[in-house]
Amino acid sequence: MKRQNLRTAALILCIFSYLLVGAAVFDALESEAESGRKRLLEQKRGELRRKYRFSADDYRELERLVLQAEPHRAGRQWKFAGSFYFAITVITTIGYGHAAPGTDAGKVFCMFYAILGIPLTLVMFQSLGERMNTVVRLLLKKIKKCLGMRTTNVSMENMVLVGFLSCMGTLCIGAAAFSYFEGWTFFHAYYYCFITLTTIGFGDFVALQKNEALQKKPPYVAFSFMYILVGLTVIGAFLNLVVLRFLTMNSEDERRDAEERASLRRARNNIHLAPKEASRSSNAIFLPVEDRTSQMNLIPLVQEDAERQRRRSANSAAAVPSFCTCLCYRPQLCGSPVPSHPETLSCHTNPVYYNSISYKIDEVSLSTRGQTGSSPGSTLSSNSPRCRRHPRLRRKSI
Repeated sequence: MKRQNLRTAALILCIFSYLLVGAAVFDALESEAESGRKRLLEQKRGELRRKYRFSADDYRELERLVLQAEPHRAGRQWKFAGSFYFAITVITTIGYGHAAPGTDAGKVFCMFYAILGIPLTLVMFQSLGERMNTVVRLLLKKIKKCLGMRTTNVSMENMVLVGFLSCMGTLCIGAAAFSYFEGWTFFHAYYYCFITLTTIGFGDFVALQKNEALQKKPPYVAFSFMYILVGLTVIGAFLNLVVLRFLTMNSEDERRDAEERASLRRARNNIHLAPKEASRSSNAIFLPVEDRTSQMNLIPLVQEDAERQRRRSANSAAAVPSFCTCLCYRPQLCGSPVPSHPETLSCHTNPVYYNSISYKIDEVSLSTRGQTGSSPGSTLSSNSPRCRRHPRLRRKSI
């Protein structure tokens, strides 16, 4: 959100700076020329008044008549062809100003007509522009595939480049046509096409306004209407690409902000759930698995460790006497004399290795006999005669 606010503020600042720069440039370019044209007009008016001896009132009346006659130079503006031309300039917001409703009823209808027609026209041009961009994208994919290029994906830069070239081609075609039909220079015809297709519509250059072209040149009239509609579609498609790029940047920022908020929310939830988990399982640390509800214990419980260690010790203590325990008590308790030859002893005080397992004979007290019993399956028992001959000795694994 903060990034979007900064971008919006930067755009507002850029627009105002752009306006100031434009005003300064237009002032420098047009101010002197305007003053020169005004001086020339005053000079011509003075000459006409002296030549024809017009009074000031007569000159103002003549001037008003000339201005009122200007729209009628192209013939009748409000026949069907002229009305269709005017309707196009209304719903496309071009607004040349070459014609305007003269009756109150016509002005009221023009307002309601524009309220409904302008949104419909904008939606239509946007839809046509999207379809045109889709067709261009498919054509570019096929062209890349035919050329054997490694990647056939069409990037936004490719689309913008094709859109820009399409706009330039459309403007050049229109400039050549209107330069031929209207008698303008190529630059002025190009200027007219640009002002028309960008819906600026100054009205200083307007087609179909000479020699009653609306009534006498139907092919030229049809070409002019189709050119305006198709050209607006091409320009709209290109502008859609530029605006779509900006909207994509905004949507990416919104998605990134949403992901950050979601991650922060998950972190808060995990922090809130930690005391509850700690009450159920003390000294346990859990790692939440992303996008799942399961958790993984990182550190085992201290109690569980102690319990496992205790069970392991008990199991080993029970297994040792059943496997290799030999308790040997004093000879007088076992009832057998001690042999005189020490080499006959089967138990030693030093470690003896059986199958790579080390055993050591330790002395034990008689009190451990009750605690350490031998299992029935033991191969060496405390009742063995050989064990009875050796006092207080036990085989122990080390």
